[in-house]
Amino acid sequence: MKLKSTIFSLAAGALLLGGATACTNDFEEINTDPNKMLVGNLQPYGIFEALFYGMAKQQTSYTYAWNDELAQFTANTGLAAQNVHRYLIIDTNWSTFWNNYAKYGANAVHMYELADKYDDDACRAVALTTKVYLMSNLTDLFGDIPYSEAFRNSEGIMKPVFDSQKDVYASLLADLETANQLYAKKPTFERPTIDLVYNGDMALWRRFNNSLYLRLLMRVSGRDQELGVSEKLRALVQNPSEYPLIRSNAESAMVHNTGVDPYYNYFRPVEKDKSSFTTSSYHITQNFLNLTLLAAGAETEEDPRLSIWAEQASESWGWKGTVAGCHPTDQKIVDEGTSRLNYEVLVQDNAPAYLLDYSEVEFCLAEAALKGLIDGGEEAARQHYEAAVTASCNKWGQLDYLPADVAENIRMDQEDIDKLLAGKLAGWDQNENKEELIGNQKYLSLFWVGFEAYNELRRTSYPRVIIGPGTAFNNYELPQRMGYPSTTMGTNGANAKVALDRQGGDNTMRTPVWWSYKAINGNFPTSELSYKPE
Repeated sequence: MKLKSTIFSLAAGALLLGGATACTNDFEEINTDPNKMLVGNLQPYGIFEALFYGMAKQQTSYTYAWNDELAQFTANTGLAAQNVHRYLIIDTNWSTFWNNYAKYGANAVHMYELADKYDDDACRAVALTTKVYLMSNLTDLFGDIPYSEAFRNSEGIMKPVFDSQKDVYASLLADLETANQLYAKKPTFERPTIDLVYNGDMALWRRFNNSLYLRLLMRVSGRDQELGVSEKLRALVQNPSEYPLIRSNAESAMVHNTGVDPYYNYFRPVEKDKSSFTTSSYHITQNFLNLTLLAAGAETEEDPRLSIWAEQASESWGWKGTVAGCHPTDQKIVDEGTSRLNYEVLVQDNAPAYLLDYSEVEFCLAEAALKGLIDGGEEAARQHYEAAVTASCNKWGQLDYLPADVAENIRMDQEDIDKLLAGKLAGWDQNENKEELIGNQKYLSLFWVGFEAYNELRRTSYPRVIIGPGTAFNNYELPQRMGYPSTTMGTNGANAKVALDRQGGDNTMRTPVWWSYKAINGNFPTSELSYKPE
């Protein structure tokens, strides 16, 4: 398999490659940088370290500032200028996502090419897994994207065609199949100490690769007939020796930051103080509390993860959620006394960057069994579901990077988990709508995991979010995608227009991506408490 890419320059002293597809307007400058070092003079391991570490930091920043707001974990009602929760998202934001994911995707392609040059199967496989991880994020945010002709302007392709999201996904799945076969050869990762994910363990990388395969198959499971999803899922599940999956929290895919320069978590206490992280910033929403706290008369339940993810503003206020999408004139009122993210847990030098958890694997299997995409029916769905919730609770209740005093305060035991699984918040027998239960709990488990909660919200419509009265910018609708940046429309507008026509909408955040609930069902259900403009 030969991947094509454009040649990007390397800034002096740096490994990360600049630029992307024909999406920006500075290719001539990039390709004639007098300070450049040709990529061919590097070894693939020279790209891997900076690629993965840079990507992980980016993902954590996007989780905090974007995913959590779009998915309504949080709303930045502490600062008047922050409007993501009101869906005031503009072209410069779209451009940032587009260029960053494409840049890191290009780096993964370069890593593969160098692995070809040095005949290194371990780097070939890791590069493919990484490329799919990054490009799936790009297509999930934007819909149709350049893929078959992406990163090929060294061949004179300056205006790549936009592949349909269906075709992009078919290519992503094929790349993961290829990577799985490369991992099966048991290649050796020659520099394990630079691998902050699995320390060069190719067997674990293979499990990550196939668990990513499972994630993407479930992402497009609403289009089963068009991509043969159920057939691929059955092959995946019925052949564990050929398609090994992540099977414990210890095998979850995450970047294990060391806390030693430069391998810091995106958030560092010396750079992000508690006031800016909590008091004047992102507060948890009422939607989030609705899923983690039940108080009806004398009956009360609290998800044991709630006090790990968040903390109360004060004992006098108790738990209080802010209002996502509130009108700017109401912001001060709804923000007063609201609960906030847990600074001591989330802001640590050595906190990991989460890519794909074991709990997600079990949630995928639970949904697939419930819907008949794999064998087992409701009983298998229940087993996978309860394993998923247990894994999520154990992940957050057993954080090994925390100082001892913080860890002791948040630790939970099996009794806490059993109580959660027996109650109304998460109990299988206590909830009639099993699909909604799985969707809601999967959403919670994806807290702090890239854009995954936002992706799943658009795919399943769970949980039912409240659309606030301050979301007029997007016509009081949850954003279904990001728009193509103006530079892309200016430099490759003809191909972008074909993509928009194929997706059936304009270049706005209301046009749904192909795999989404809205695209498949024609509408997107929200909470009955959502604002209804006259």
